[in-house]
Amino acid sequence: MRVLVRRCWGPRPVGGGAGRRPIPQWRALAGLGGEDGRGTCVREKPPWRVLFFGTDQFSREALRALHAARDNKEEELIEKLEVVTVPSPSPKGLPVKQYAVQSQLPVYEWPDVGSGEYDVGVVASFGRLLSEALILKFPYGILNVHPSCLPRWRGPAPIIHTVLQGDTITGVTIMQIRPKRFDVGPILKQETIPVPPKSTAKELEVVLSRLGANMLISVLKNLPESLKNGRQQPTEGVTHAPKISARTSCIKWEEQTSEEIFRLHRAIGSIIPLQTLWMDNTIKLLDLVEVNRSVLTDPKLTGQAVIPGSIIYHKQSQKLLVCCKDGWIGVRSVMLKKTLTAADFYNGYLHPWHKKNSQAHPSQCRFQTLRLPAKKRGEKIVAMQQCTK
Repeated sequence: MRVLVRRCWGPRPVGGGAGRRPIPQWRALAGLGGEDGRGTCVREKPPWRVLFFGTDQFSREALRALHAARDNKEEELIEKLEVVTVPSPSPKGLPVKQYAVQSQLPVYEWPDVGSGEYDVGVVASFGRLLSEALILKFPYGILNVHPSCLPRWRGPAPIIHTVLQGDTITGVTIMQIRPKRFDVGPILKQETIPVPPKSTAKELEVVLSRLGANMLISVLKNLPESLKNGRQQPTEGVTHAPKISARTSCIKWEEQTSEEIFRLHRAIGSIIPLQTLWMDNTIKLLDLVEVNRSVLTDPKLTGQAVIPGSIIYHKQSQKLLVCCKDGWIGVRSVMLKKTLTAADFYNGYLHPWHKKNSQAHPSQCRFQTLRLPAKKRGEKIVAMQQCTK
């Protein structure tokens, strides 16, 4: 027979003194003071009642781990698991909602958070700022699974910025949510890993989501102790990871090196293809590849002065070679009205232009930086959902 041990605090005596309800540990650490938000019972040990907040593939992995823990009757870590997600224009809903429905977990759509009793909240890639009133409803507060080594990359797109800046080390932080600001609470657990060379943000997301899920379960197994031993984030080394807009995808040929362009492609190419301008047409570069050294010795590349944005079709490798600040990048396919291979683009557009304008300087047929207008109020900001908090 299972015995559940709870600490049940009675009403606070008038005037305080002996018998006064202790302040739960997480709130004392936060400096919030006050009474337990539920005002009745604070469990001292598992099984916990958990309300999960999430949206995307990154948070789905954390939810999967919580669900597996709930079904593990031997450890008795999770007694109750319910889910909050955000509305989606897709009929299928976001990955977290799909998983919750398939697993027959109760699901609420923000701002509805249900009315049940919970011990702790868990947030992973949710993208909404939670109010102090909501945080205070949980005796042990709300934990956040954040895919970076805080205080580096606070904000909604940490994985994207990790790849974009060429970080060699990353990791996951389990921290406590604090009111009014993102990603500033105390660190309960943090682990680092090397960033695999040339990994995309999507590939790195898979690695970090599994690491974060395992770390979350570890923290929940010793939740009161983890809260007690939480440490404040350093004041040095703070960087921010803002959301990514379509303007970020516009290549600046004169300013960006080949390495910077490749990192940009690996960071956001799966959700926002890199963009450029050719003869007043917007072109999306779909498949970028590095250029072999043997190709770089071609007289077409070495025998004439070229400027950033210049395009040469390399027949042997069937790539478009585009000049940037410090060298060349290769492009296998583009989108101009429809998807085209490099050979299709050359035969259908580049070659006819050069035949028609045989006296024109080749630089007139180059890629140029696309200048998108400044963000208008209400314009959609694009960010990888797995990196939002």
